Amino acid sequence: MANPGGGAVCNGNLHNHEKQSDGSPSGNCAKNGIVREAQQNGKPHFYDKPIAESFEEAPLHVMVFTYLGYGLGTLFGYLRDFLRSWGIEKCNAAVEREEQKDFVPLYQNFENFYTRNLYIRIRDNWNRPICSAPGSRFDVMERVSDDYNWTFRFTGRIIKDVINMGSYNFLGLAASYDESMRTVKDVLEEYGLGVASTRHEMGTLDKHEELENLVAKFLNVEAAMVFGMGFATNSMNIPALVGKGCLILSDELNHASLVLGARLSGATIRIFKHNNMQSLEKLLRDAVIYGQPRVRRAWKKILILVEGIYSMEGSILHLPQIVALKKKYKAYLYIDEAHSIGSVGPTGRGVVEFFGLDPRDVDVLMGTFTKSFGAAGGYIAGRKELVDYLRVHSHSAVYATSMSPPVAEQIIRSMKFIMGLDGTTEGLQRVRQLAKNTRYFRQRLNEMGFIIYGNEESPVIPLLLYMPAKVAAFARHLLNRKIGVVVVGFPATPLAEARARFCISAAHTREMLDTVLENLDEMGDLLQLKYSRHRKSARPELYDETSFELDD
Repeated sequence: MANPGGGAVCNGNLHNHEKQSDGSPSGNCAKNGIVREAQQNGKPHFYDKPIAESFEEAPLHVMVFTYLGYGLGTLFGYLRDFLRSWGIEKCNAAVEREEQKDFVPLYQNFENFYTRNLYIRIRDNWNRPICSAPGSRFDVMERVSDDYNWTFRFTGRIIKDVINMGSYNFLGLAASYDESMRTVKDVLEEYGLGVASTRHEMGTLDKHEELENLVAKFLNVEAAMVFGMGFATNSMNIPALVGKGCLILSDELNHASLVLGARLSGATIRIFKHNNMQSLEKLLRDAVIYGQPRVRRAWKKILILVEGIYSMEGSILHLPQIVALKKKYKAYLYIDEAHSIGSVGPTGRGVVEFFGLDPRDVDVLMGTFTKSFGAAGGYIAGRKELVDYLRVHSHSAVYATSMSPPVAEQIIRSMKFIMGLDGTTEGLQRVRQLAKNTRYFRQRLNEMGFIIYGNEESPVIPLLLYMPAKVAAFARHLLNRKIGVVVVGFPATPLAEARARFCISAAHTREMLDTVLENLDEMGDLLQLKYSRHRKSARPELYDETSFELDD
């Protein structure tokens, strides 16, 4: 890989400590989650608040009943499997054909046990089809099941004006057509929908170059490259950056796209505790001291993989400390800002701006256009050497079809809107409104007694439900009250930490939020979900840095 920072590589790490005009090293002073001073967009920026995150422990009786519920579900699952094997109960799951019983199994029966016997019972709470734009309100197509959720049929009824608390429409830019989208319509008429070629062949349009220049300007970096799919931006570009003989240090809660990209790269992968700097530093120190296993050669590269906002926990990356460790051990830093770009920071420029750091402190800036920008695709941004290298070696650039022109135009208009290049301040007002809505919603949920996870500034708000039966009841009751929520359980979360995940939007009015909060208050009493006792988490190894002691 070409060095993303253009600096010298020693022991697999990047040496690129630039000097300021006075001869002192560039960068910021970070201690205990506080950034004293930083340089952003050429102007001083201060972030003087400690990182405030909450991961409260559930009461003991809640955990007992949660595991008891899963235990009973497992026992009845084995009973139902027994009845199916004897033909007493019809089996709707995929099974091996009788004539192939001596073949290597195509369907792993036990691995599908959870899906077959637990998930299927509450499957109606997922994959709900909507038939409108995913704005602050949307329309849901009603469906029912006659065979306990194995199949569904539509009733023909539309549930109108459901308050949308589940879409990643942070700035409200995923909306129905209006005159502000005229440029998207014009591009559609001029360019059509598809490009029918890759970026390496005949798929690079002037719109792509305009978008890439705008992304670089928005992020205050040298260059950027855009891709047609956000997931593939991670999974297809990480293998181009690292390979065999390289080391990846990955946060244990990283998104599946980062995990897949790391695995496809062929690099050695080591996991550190979520947002735990002592865990990360121990791995970095061991990597520098001991090098590669057995041969003890120095690692070719060491890459730290993290996210800006973690979508299941609602936590924000502890960026100042990670940048300090990255500089100390001369490692590369790759940040996935899929959820944080556009949603945090004084002007919506993500966690780098949120903490007031210099974008040059991050070697690889990645993000998607699927959340705050109301479109599709992703980007990689940073130094020009990095982007030029990816234009040649990225699998997405070589093999994937280019981004659709109308999608590119939607991103351009959204980014100009946020930056104020449309001649208004409405974009900045939406960023501020999102922050205001987030703080209000979190504060009210805390006051009601719910256990919620994450950073107080994160627009992704997980509300802990724990018990599988309550997960289903929570989502069903709220939909009956015309509130659409996303509920999440195992394997996307730990088995005993099922939750509802609220995504706040700038398009939510105070009246909408109050309506949701009023119904949540009632649901909390009905289902007895107000578990909060304001106690610290019993999982300090995940959330408390002081629990991870470094060896002398």
